[in-house]
Amino acid sequence: MADSSDSVSIDMESISLGGKEYLVKTHHGTVSVAVFGDQDKPALITYPDLALNHISCFQGLFFCPEASSLLLHNFCIYHISPPGHEFGAPPICPKGFMPSVEDLADQIVEILNFFGLGAVMCMGVTAGAYILTLFAMKYRQRVLGLILISPLCRAPSWTEWLLNKVMSNLLYFYGMCGVVKELLLKRYFSKLLDERQSINIWQFLEAMNGRPDLSEGLRKLHCRSLIFVGENSPFHSEALHMTSKLDRRYSALVEVQACGSMVTEEQPHAMLIPIEYFLTGYGLYRATLSVSPRSPLSPSCISPELLSPESMGLKLKPIKTRISLEV
Repeated sequence: MADSSDSVSIDMESISLGGKEYLVKTHHGTVSVAVFGDQDKPALITYPDLALNHISCFQGLFFCPEASSLLLHNFCIYHISPPGHEFGAPPICPKGFMPSVEDLADQIVEILNFFGLGAVMCMGVTAGAYILTLFAMKYRQRVLGLILISPLCRAPSWTEWLLNKVMSNLLYFYGMCGVVKELLLKRYFSKLLDERQSINIWQFLEAMNGRPDLSEGLRKLHCRSLIFVGENSPFHSEALHMTSKLDRRYSALVEVQACGSMVTEEQPHAMLIPIEYFLTGYGLYRATLSVSPRSPLSPSCISPELLSPESMGLKLKPIKTRISLEV
């Protein structure tokens, strides 16, 4: 369990779920971890996309009553923020050291050790999904499963690399200017963005722009993986590529129509039933499967193959499941 001598615990009064924020010291800097729920339960760790934290990236999912009930019933949630992405974070001075994606993945092990956690469930969005996938490849015994939203696994294309370089230079010299905000909004296909320390976002962006290709190692990743992607996501092809490289026995893809990269914010109900069946394979579930009257989903919206015990239990199939949503 956490040692208070190595961290600072802060009550998060702005959140009604009773979470606490821990600032955990690692060999690659201090990391903010917001903890929600009973720490005696299994752990679910989350990692957000660039320039976001757990509130701006996951609040839609965790404020959805049905999803919150499902996840908090089964897990204690540990929201990990990229360095300097938490609310009120001061600017991080590079001092000649720039963390790589490997460093960010290694931080997660130190965080798990700090809280006394063994194997955990992981949920990440885009850049966060990449970091958690890399973490799962490096530390297989520490990962129960992966829930990835609009994930990346390849090195940046020339187009992405150049766009990221433009955004990186703008951040470094001009801060969170209007052009950077527009580029980030196109990345998310969402209206979620608030002020962050520009230098902190710049460091995470630089790390992601230097990321290696993980494709060849994915076939050996035998933890179960559930991938969500919106059909309008700029990373749609990346999600399809990643699914094609994962072992077909352990992975499944859910495509959500009328949605961009931030499925957690735009269509959180679309994640509910697939996650419920995914968790059933681990012996984790709620007493009854209920669908909210407000939810656009019903079991008939999802391919029967995805709902079978074989696909979402002991074995998964890389099927393409389209969830049609009226807008």
